[in-house]
Amino acid sequence: MRLDRFTAKFQQALADAQSLAVGRDNQFIEPIHILSALIAQEDGSVRPLLTLAGSDPKAVSLLLKEAIEK
Repeated sequence: MRLDRFTAKFQQALADAQSLAVGRDNQFIEPIHILSALIAQEDGSVRPLLTLAGSDPKAVSLLLKEAIEK
């Protein structure tokens, strides 16, 4: 997988997901880490998409944090 083919935002999200996984002593970066990192981006596209889909990004973020803690 060539990381340089991803957008800068997604590359940053992958780096943030890695930091999140390492900080929680997880051995792998899982989709839950990536989604949490994408939602945490202030000027990213995930928050507006969740809002357009009728979801609350803050509520989704809290659920993700709870799931990562398990």
